[in-house]
Amino acid sequence: MERIYALVDCDSFFVSCEQAVNPELKNKPVAVTGGEYGCVVSRSKEAKQYGLPMGYPVFMAKKEYKNVIYIKGNHELYKDFSNKVINILKNFSPNVEVCSIDEAYVDFTGLCKLYKKNYYDLAVYLREKILNEIDIPVSIGVSTTKTLAKFASDYAKHVAGVYLIGKSKLKKILPNTKIDSICGIGRRMKVALNKEGILTCGEFVQKSDEWLKSKYSITYVELKHEILGESIYNIFSGYKAPKSIQETSTFNPATNDISFLKNELNKHIKDACRKLRKHELKTSVIGVMLKTKDFVVYYDKLNLEKPMDSELEISKNVFKLFEKIYNQNLLYRSSGVVLERLSEKSIHQTTLFSEQTNEKTEHLSKTIDKIEQKFGKGSIKTGFL
Repeated sequence: MERIYALVDCDSFFVSCEQAVNPELKNKPVAVTGGEYGCVVSRSKEAKQYGLPMGYPVFMAKKEYKNVIYIKGNHELYKDFSNKVINILKNFSPNVEVCSIDEAYVDFTGLCKLYKKNYYDLAVYLREKILNEIDIPVSIGVSTTKTLAKFASDYAKHVAGVYLIGKSKLKKILPNTKIDSICGIGRRMKVALNKEGILTCGEFVQKSDEWLKSKYSITYVELKHEILGESIYNIFSGYKAPKSIQETSTFNPATNDISFLKNELNKHIKDACRKLRKHELKTSVIGVMLKTKDFVVYYDKLNLEKPMDSELEISKNVFKLFEKIYNQNLLYRSSGVVLERLSEKSIHQTTLFSEQTNEKTEHLSKTIDKIEQKFGKGSIKTGFL
């Protein structure tokens, strides 16, 4: 059976969430930022029309784009809205693959009979359902492969919010589509293909499987068939463990106060460890980042002797790294903690001597998680001061 996939992409998601809770912001130039010393991370349609670039430093944006309303990001709010969108999608279709906080694939195969609508009307119905229930606008691309559905969702942003690519439309689109418009073709690959005279998707799919495999890899053979409408990548609706966990913050004004910086790192450690335990993972590599007011980044990392998931153990190593990269003569604007080389908690074996210590730290960590689950994030704090 031919599969039909839809890619649901929330429009200007962070801004849309702010507008949903504060309707007075609708139809106005709005930008969500990472803080006073951060960058622009989301823009409304009106802010884009003013020419405000994505990733623009806030202190510069406020000088050059004075008519824009700037709002510091609230990630807990955005996670809440993301969960609401995903719940609607999972109630709509049995197969949903969450890609990010604002994007998910939905399997439309067989839903026409259930909802008594064609695939285009099905997407229109789903889009209206999300908008009516939680006031979040989305763009939906529909096609026979995940790659084409993603491409169609980009088109949908410039039309009525829904775009469907079938076989007849595909023949007209490919010759006029630049190769880097397709998800999976990055900057370096674009340059490499351009050197071979391949500028469009039409030229790319004309290459033989053998040539693509020998010249590059099997990945680009699969991508070719995806672009031709032949489904290679199926929707994966199971659990995906994160490959790394990163917690950062920006502060205003910049500071070299060692106690303040350590407290910020302590918050990052706590949040990162909570995520580790939520996914039943442990980390074997810890990194610490400090960024100066002049945007110079200092970073160091440490390989742990044993995998960990407790803030009480991890904090000792984090502060060792902090002491190595901290310079009291510099002013810092942001800090961060990165946990890498994550592995499943269940695969780690303990020794007879470490078993009792591990049991105590795990019991304490679980108690902290239960308290926060009941009374809210930040209801209990760990500290070194």
